[in-house]
Amino acid sequence: MNENLKIFHQYKKTTTCYSSQAEANASATLFENYYWMTTSEAANYLRKSSNALRTAVCRGHITARKFKRRLYFKRSELDKLIETSTTVGG
Repeated sequence: MNENLKIFHQYKKTTTCYSSQAEANASATLFENYYWMTTSEAANYLRKSSNALRTAVCRGHITARKFKRRLYFKRSELDKLIETSTTVGG
């Protein structure tokens, strides 16, 4: 029983918040090697839900490519989308 608790606490530490700046930097560099992203990876990259990302694609706000019933996103296009977006109003 104690081993299960140890495993759970180790898992909890690795999946929740960052305990150091080095871990935060490692997470940020995770996406630097990706050229194409799946829906879940792109949603995680944009810090949105997968459903919100699919809705944005359906509305024409984000460009995606479809291959074998899956959506793929270019990281460079997502970066460009973020850099060129502006807020209007409140």
